[in-house]
Amino acid sequence: MKFTAYERSKQGTGASRRLRITGRTPGIVYGGSTSAPQMIELDHNMLWHALKKEAFHSSVLSMDLAGVESPVLLRDVQVHPYKQLILHVDFQRVDATTKLHMKVPLHFSGDENSPAVKTEGCIANHVVSEIEVLCLPADLPEFIQVDLSGLKKGSSLHLSEITLPKGVTVVAHGSDKNPVVVSVVMISGAEPAAAASPEPSAETKAPPAAKAPAKATAAAKAPAKAPAAKK
Repeated sequence: MKFTAYERSKQGTGASRRLRITGRTPGIVYGGSTSAPQMIELDHNMLWHALKKEAFHSSVLSMDLAGVESPVLLRDVQVHPYKQLILHVDFQRVDATTKLHMKVPLHFSGDENSPAVKTEGCIANHVVSEIEVLCLPADLPEFIQVDLSGLKKGSSLHLSEITLPKGVTVVAHGSDKNPVVVSVVMISGAEPAAAASPEPSAETKAPPAAKAPAKATAAAKAPAKAPAAKK
């Protein structure tokens, strides 16, 4: 991605406040073996929309400053606690021969086609959404694709099972050097899909229950009256 920055001559709290009022954001670019840190300013609206793009955070950017393009990385952003206002932004110059330590997002796909999700009543829980990598600027990926189509019930995907692009190595922290990236979780109350049982044939169906005989009428139950005696 390419963006334009402008040289900034004044510094300090008051100067930065006045700069923000005009729709600009103060910043700084540092790093590089031969260049000193330099104060810059950027258009706030351009920066606001650029920060919404994933590539602006995880890839090498091309900064146009006074007609000279330089490769840089976004290193820090300070945002107002409740206003839609970017207070300050930091960039680092990139040396083509120096390895970068960066966080790269993971893009997951194929979980809906995995046996765990499709037939075994489970869901894929994404435990990690990004990983830290070490690589040269030319090898830095914008994201790393992770295929979940092979997940099965009771299994998990670990960091060592992710296929990395050429020239990229993972930086692991802590005692767990191979953490879980995706875990398979059984949905509460869910049962694996089973084949539908065939409908019973007409011969095997139970016959309808016989109807009870109609009740006799009161007249039928009562005995016939004897004829009256003649006098």
